Amino acid sequence: MTRITFERLASDGKARTGVIRTPRGDIRTPAFMPVGTAATVKAMMPDSVAATGADILLGNTYHLMLRPTAERVARLGGLHKFMNWSGPILTDSGGFQVMSLADLRKLTERGVTFKSHIDGSRHEITPERSMEIQALLGSDIVMCFDECPALPASRDRIAESMELSMRWARRSRDAFGDRPGHALFGIQQGGLERDLRQQSAEALCEIGFDGYAVGGLAVGEGQEAMFDCLDYAPDQLPEDRPRYLMGVGKPDDIVGAVARGIDMMDCVLPSRSGRTGQVFTRLGVVNIKNGRHADDPRPLDESCGCPACRNYSRAYLHHVFRSQEIISSMLLTWHNLHYYQDIMAGMRAAVAEGRFAAWQADFHATRAQGDIDPL
Repeated sequence: MTRITFERLASDGKARTGVIRTPRGDIRTPAFMPVGTAATVKAMMPDSVAATGADILLGNTYHLMLRPTAERVARLGGLHKFMNWSGPILTDSGGFQVMSLADLRKLTERGVTFKSHIDGSRHEITPERSMEIQALLGSDIVMCFDECPALPASRDRIAESMELSMRWARRSRDAFGDRPGHALFGIQQGGLERDLRQQSAEALCEIGFDGYAVGGLAVGEGQEAMFDCLDYAPDQLPEDRPRYLMGVGKPDDIVGAVARGIDMMDCVLPSRSGRTGQVFTRLGVVNIKNGRHADDPRPLDESCGCPACRNYSRAYLHHVFRSQEIISSMLLTWHNLHYYQDIMAGMRAAVAEGRFAAWQADFHATRAQGDIDPL
């Protein structure tokens, strides 16, 4: 089986465009990965997700190991078959969810023990177990197991956590072994400390990975601090490998990250916001629950080609949201994912044509206009 490779096609400033080639299909970069936490992108059919322009999905190790269990998914043919998605899948390692969701977790050199947020049952994740779970799921891109402290945290706590994560990264690499057709990504840690980020990058490069993630951001530090870190963190990682910013973000977060050399991102925001009536458009954020939309026959965004904008009015979308109809989650999620993929396609074209700075300026100027005036 062929190996997963990364080809850079063009650069413009620090922004890059390229392609990650996998046996299950090409991933055009910069890429946004919709989050399919429990083997589904909520409120979406897999072919609908593909229709938005997504090349790859993210699955969640923590949630899938608890329910339905990785062993069950493996018996049923693996995650791709289980959820009817034929393209590439990246699985996270479970570390972040253990930090944010699990009760009574206990951290040791060996790994993390915790109680399930679902039923209180006790579990353990180690680097070796994380690699085993992700192999059972059959994901194409596997993330090494790391520890991610919430920010703000003391420098000593961040350094201790980063050093533990680097030891776990080596154990993840050893446990992953040689799996042609599958890639293992390392995760840089170090909080907002430049020298700790550099130490982390050097440790990861010494181990050697197929791609590198910038971890430990978008955990409460704010956009300005995140961008300050991204001004140097991607540059500390190898140029010839994909760079993945985990858990980001809002549209302007994504554009700012790509401008700083990031190739891949994921976030629950477009799908979660769709379910709560928050809609992302070229002209900024629209809250569909607001009464101003109740009699508005216009689309959410007249330039958008998604089904919500092509076929339905703001008045209808307002009505089905207020009525708690399931079609509201479906249409608004589809629109948000479509808009995010439009952003990615726009950036890929702009980088390839050497006009990224102009594209970025237009993106911000258009959003600054704000939503169309009420009728």
